[in-house]
Amino acid sequence: MPEKAPICSGLVERIGIEGSYIKHTVYAGGEKFVTEKNGFIADHSEGLNQVLALLSEGERAVIASPDDIAAVGHRVVHGGEHFSGPTLITEEVKAQIRKLFSLAPLHNPVNLKCIEVAEQTFTKAKQIAVFDTAFHQTIPQEAFRYAIPNRYYEEHGIRVYGFHGTSHKYVSEQAIKWLDQKDSKIITIHLGNGCSMTAVQNGKSIDTSMGFGPLSGLMMGTRSGDIDPSVIFHLIEHAGYSLDQLSTLFNKQSGLLGVGGSSDMRDIGKLAAEGSGGAILALQLYAYRIKKFIGAYAAILNGLDAVVFTAGVGENDKLMRASVCDELNFLGIEMDAESNLNYSGGIADVSTNESRVKILVIPTNEEYEIAYQCYGLLA
Repeated sequence: MPEKAPICSGLVERIGIEGSYIKHTVYAGGEKFVTEKNGFIADHSEGLNQVLALLSEGERAVIASPDDIAAVGHRVVHGGEHFSGPTLITEEVKAQIRKLFSLAPLHNPVNLKCIEVAEQTFTKAKQIAVFDTAFHQTIPQEAFRYAIPNRYYEEHGIRVYGFHGTSHKYVSEQAIKWLDQKDSKIITIHLGNGCSMTAVQNGKSIDTSMGFGPLSGLMMGTRSGDIDPSVIFHLIEHAGYSLDQLSTLFNKQSGLLGVGGSSDMRDIGKLAAEGSGGAILALQLYAYRIKKFIGAYAAILNGLDAVVFTAGVGENDKLMRASVCDELNFLGIEMDAESNLNYSGGIADVSTNESRVKILVIPTNEEYEIAYQCYGLLA
């Protein structure tokens, strides 16, 4: 740091289930040296021990010991209203993360476990939390409050928190640099297995599609996105659904999977090309939801300088980008078909010369953003 080029990078997948996998890449002398390992990894502690061995052993070692690491940055999904920036982890901070388990039951407990494992592994390093919700703490009250009695906000913290904040922050800052204008009105569109959009004015989040939890807003890989709460009441009253069944339905069985037959957009594209009605409908629903939010956020921003596509689907699915931008010329959004089809990476403008609004594709880099925020906190 502060250079952007990584020394190494990696991924540990499928912890605690069959098919555990580690990929480790070292960057040296303009080359990439990749190590891949298969074998059951029981828990996060074992996973981090294997990562440490890859970092510190063999001819491609990048550290001599764990003591070489000055800081460990942790992505923590939910910070509630307590945290609006990178935070040095103390016992009090861990207690706050623990208090928020109920708001992010799938994420915060694992985030805290990883913090505890890292504390035991990198004993001399500063442990720093970067919260997914932090970027959205600038959202005004009229955008983050729900129209329910005040006491539910005051006593239970029920409000819009928003997620994917690290990604939205990174790509919006890259867009502002690219546009070369600090006074800017941007919509960032993060499309992965989880999907969300954010209205960003002058570098600050002023509204976002995910709410109290990461279920609301756009259609996603397995999540339904926005749905009339009456559907929930109906299924409880007339179909005998339990809360667990409803949570599974809307979080794990819906979205692309429920409508189109797969949670992977690549599979949906193949099925649609083969004539699958469900897959075709899934693509239509997916694009339609994004269009609705573009219109809503253009109104909230009272104008628009750029829309930004990012994350797995946003960066790689040219047909989805085209579907989203089709017939948005009233808003000044006009895509250049050739530029979109020929996109091959990096920051790129895929709008026509006549388009009043720039259409940008910007690869997200949450790992760098976390590292950069940690570096800034310690500098």
